[in-house]
Parts: sequence; structure tokens; C-alpha cells
Amino acid sequence: MAAIHRPAHLTHHAAKVASAACIEKSKAISVPMNIAIVDASLYLLHFERMPGAKLTSIDISMNKAFTAAGHRAPTSVYKENVWPGGAAFGLSNSNNGRFMYVAGGIPIVVDGECVGAIGCSTGTPAQDTEVAQAGIDAVMEYVRKRKQGQPKL
Repeated sequence: MAAIHRPAHLTHHAAKVASAACIEKSKAISVPMNIAIVDASLYLLHFERMPGAKLTSIDISMNKAFTAAGHRAPTSVYKENVWPGGAAFGLSNSNNGRFMYVAGGIPIVVDGECVGAIGCSTGTPAQDTEVAQAGIDAVMEYVRKRKQGQPKL
């Protein structure tokens, strides 16, 4: 076992690939989005605010990405647990109120390791998730091509 673990990291280029796919999906469903992409450190790596996206959703998208990367799970998994009586009630107050349990935050997992996350916000939770998933799919396709030795996109 190695004494030092050097984790994989999400590049800015890969974040832009993800963002472009999110924008494309957002346009296809006619819902402008705030799109936040964080790396494994939970800090913002890339952000896009589409014209018409809700201004109050800027922080929400960032917090969705923060939560998904930090917990290595989609934000949607917490919905039932954070209500009064739930196993994680009060968790939404953690991390200075940044914990987000509304769907639309999805971790980016490469070779079993969380390298970051995408958080989208402005639409319904289902729309936000659909747009974020388009970004995840684009990153995974990019990774697949890189592993096969294909040139950068």
C-alpha cells in the first residue's frame, strides 16, 4: 500500500465539457439554469448562469454541488431523512447552512473515486437533476475517450 495517495482530480477542461452538456440539455428542456461544478475539495471550479436563470438559485446550485461532492451522494438521497422525525433531521443546518437536500446535485465518480460534483438549480428538482446528469454523462464520456488515448475534445 502506498504511503501517499494522490487522488484523481477534475480538470477545468472537464468541468467546461460538463457545463457545455448541461447548457445543451437546459436549452433542450427550455429551462435556463445556474450550473455549479466543484472539484473534490468542494470548492467551485466552474460556474455558468444562463440568461433567465433564477438569481436566488445561484447559491442553491453551488450548495448542491458542495453537498454532493462532500457526501459523495446525490442530494436527492436525503429528502426523506431531513424532515422532522427523519434520521438526519437538522442536517440542513450543518456546514453554515450549505447542506442541500433538494435534488439536482450529483457527484462525479471516476474509477470509484469522487472527483467533484455538479449542482444545477432553477427548474423543478427533476429538471435540475436531468440537466446535472447530462453533465455527468459528458464527463464520463470524456474520461472514457481519454482512457482510450483519444485526443482532447
